[in-house]
Formats: sequence, structure tokens, C-alpha cells
Amino acid sequence: MNKFVKGAALVSAVAFGTVALAGCGKSNSDSASSKATTVNMYMPGDKPKNYDAMIKRANKEIHKTYKNINLKMNFIGWGDYEQKYNVMVTSGSGYDLAFAQNYTSNALKGAYADMNSELKSGGVANKAYKQVDSAYWKGLKVNGKTYGFPVNANIYAQNMLTFNDEFLKKYNISINDVDSYASMESALAKFHKEKPGVAAFAIGQGFKASPKHMDFPLGNGLPFAIDSSGSSKKIVNVYDTSEMQGILKTLHSYYQKGYIPKDAATSSTQYNLQDNTWFVRQETQGPFDYGDSALITNAGGKKMKSKAITDPYKSSAQSQVAVWTISKTSKHKKEAMQVLNLLNTDKTLLNNITWGLEGTQWNFTDKAKGKIKITNKYKPNTFIGAWMMGNNKNLYTQDSTTEAMIKKRDQSIKDAKTSAALGFNPDTSSLKTEITNLSNVMSKYLDILNTGTADPVPTIKKMDKELKAAGYDKVQKELQKQYDAFLAKQ
Repeated sequence: MNKFVKGAALVSAVAFGTVALAGCGKSNSDSASSKATTVNMYMPGDKPKNYDAMIKRANKEIHKTYKNINLKMNFIGWGDYEQKYNVMVTSGSGYDLAFAQNYTSNALKGAYADMNSELKSGGVANKAYKQVDSAYWKGLKVNGKTYGFPVNANIYAQNMLTFNDEFLKKYNISINDVDSYASMESALAKFHKEKPGVAAFAIGQGFKASPKHMDFPLGNGLPFAIDSSGSSKKIVNVYDTSEMQGILKTLHSYYQKGYIPKDAATSSTQYNLQDNTWFVRQETQGPFDYGDSALITNAGGKKMKSKAITDPYKSSAQSQVAVWTISKTSKHKKEAMQVLNLLNTDKTLLNNITWGLEGTQWNFTDKAKGKIKITNKYKPNTFIGAWMMGNNKNLYTQDSTTEAMIKKRDQSIKDAKTSAALGFNPDTSSLKTEITNLSNVMSKYLDILNTGTADPVPTIKKMDKELKAAGYDKVQKELQKQYDAFLAKQ
């Protein structure tokens, strides 16, 4: 899901003063021994209302395998997490497990423990390692080493144009031919005529337009892009490509016609999934979303229909969406790996976190097949999102998720293409000044370009001039050198 519309996320924080104690605590609570080791795990989001019962059950399950390990989850609000995570990393805090931010950059700084020995045959997490799609491990390699354990889920993803089905039916609007921004114009025009007071294309600050198949080795906040198909091996400024300029021209015309909100470049309006405040929005979906099923569940059953506008590629960006890391200075590295192993292999442990508690938030309808039914107590803040916890192939599924849907999921993962840049994680340590300067330039232009607010051709011309002065050529040259070397090893 796009960052400017967070959907049903976990929010709220604990006092950050506990961070300095990460990995150092001992606890008798729920332990099988007075000498139990407490593994401290830090993540973004709210502490669930049922956390005490959840962690008690989690530790009971952990003790079946590791009698002397207790898990403690520490929650930091979404708005504060990245900043406080950076403090943990730069201060050398000995946390045991943390949900990674800026994975490649921090790995290159030596902030994380190398997991290689525990992932290979004989290592404590080898069982979990073997269950994860190999593309993840390629995407997480930094200088030949693995510093994070990924959540096996959407190894590929596609950006979608997601339409409010209620409006489609009410106004008899067809989206059969929609496969791009440009091809939805007739649908937008018809809706806008009927409901001019509702956002036709609900986008806002932070929105990024999506070319069909581009990788962004430094993230899409910077202009450097690689053709995922491999047909071009040149690192380019995506805003100079004819495809991106065509997309931005389309968005600019939509803005001028009133299909995009006038304050889009500065707006943080949420456009909640369940509300009728939007006609179409951009969403990201992968195989474990089962089409629109995840969106519909998050919207309380509200119907939606999505049309893909990008191609399915396994990429480094997708491999790093949800990664757990261990501090290089953690005193409990082995125990942290043991916890990761269980979160990715023990179905009882994982599902009593990601669905809430059996008997309260859900019950089995067919235990042998892992089929469940949620109760009326399955509500936000009674579970932790599966996308950030453990191997999604081990999740129980509701009866509405059919075997045919699961087979389609698995086949789509097999059929997905592999980006030519999968595993390319450049070292930018010699480019810090230039990247900072380039980021400052882009902050002036990203929102006005991507929301269609500005006329793209003259705006990009002005932006490129500033990028050049900020060191674009130096960074492009170094990235190209590293990418050429990367390709030569493939």
C-alpha cells in the first residue's frame, strides 16, 4: 500500500528510554527457567490491546523448543520509528531484533550482525532459510554477506489502479480496458461529471507515478533508475525518459481537468479505504494479497476492483520491504536467530500473533487444512500485520481463500520475472554529500511533478539543471561503474 495511505497499520509507542536496555534484560515472567534470556524485538506500530495475553501464549510456544528464551516486543509509533531506529543504530545500542530501515546503507556501515553462518546447513535458522524464496536472499546480499532475515511474502509486487466498486456500479462505469494512467481517462471523466466534489484520482503528498518496469537503486525519492527487463543496462534519470514524461503529462492534464485534488502536492488527506471519498487510488499488491482480498478485508468488506499498471518483477526493493536485523553488538545473537527461526517455521507461534489469539480473535474450521474463521473480536489493534512478522506461507487462511487462489498465488510467484538489478545494492559511502544535495533538490520537485500539479517539461528542465549542479553526474557515473561490475558477475 502507498505510504501516504497507510491502511490498517499498527500504531502507538512505548517509552524510548527502554532502547538502551535492549538485549540486556532478564525476566522470570513466563519463563521455564530463572536464567531465561529475554530477546528484545523492536518494531513500528501500536502495542496491541491484547499484548499481554499474546506474548504469554507466544512464549509458551517458544518454550516448547527453547526453554530458556523469552520474547519481548517493544513498539514505537510509525511516526517516530525511523528516527528512533536510526538512534539505536548510530548509538551502537545492543538491541536483539529490530525491523530494518535503510537496510543496505546500515549494512554497509557495519551496524548489523552477519547471519550467514546461522542460515547455512547446521545453523540454527537453516530450516527457516530453506523455506524463503531464493530471490529474497539475493536481494539482501551486501558485499557477499546476509545481514537481515526477510519476511517471505510479496517477493514481487505490482502497482494497481484500484477503483471503488460502489461508484463503478452506481454510474455504470467500465474499466475493462484500463492498463495505464492514460487509459482510465474516460472512467475519470464520467465519474467527475457525476460527482465533482469527490476526488476522482485520490492522490496526495508522497505519491509516486510508476513506470512499467523500473528499479530505483537508491529509492524512488531520487531519479536514478534501471530498466528491470535488462534491455537497457544504463542507469538513467527516470524523469528524462519518454515513458515517465508521458505519464506526467497525463497526470498534469488530469490535474487541470479537476480529476486530481487541487491541493494534492501538499495534502496529507488519508482517503480511507472504507469511505466513499475517492473513486480511484493507487495501491501495491503482491501474490499474498490474493487480488483485492486483502484490501477488501482492511476496508471492512467494501468492494474494490484493481487493474495492474506495472509488470511483476522480483526485485531488491521487494526483498527489503520487511527485514529483521540483529545488532552487531547484541549479547543474544544466537537466541535472536532462534526466535527468527521459530517465527518463520512454527505455525502456532506465527498465527497467534498475526491473526490474534485462537479462541478469541479466530477459531479453526478445519485444523488439518489450516482453515479459520475470524470472530467479532478480530479488530484493529488485536493482531500484528503478517507482512512484517514471519513466513506468510505458514499463515492460516480463511475459508474465503480457496485452494484455487492459493495455487494461483504460488504459480504467479513462479511465473514472475526477475529484475536484472535484483541483488544490486550499491555502496554510496563516497557519495554522501552529493546524495544529500540531490535529495534536497528532489524534495522541491517530487510532489509537484508526481501529482500532476506542475507542467512536466519545463519543470523537469529546471530540475535537471539543479541536479547537475548538485552532483548528479558524479553519482550516476559511480552507480554505473558499480552496476557494470555487478552485471559482469551474473
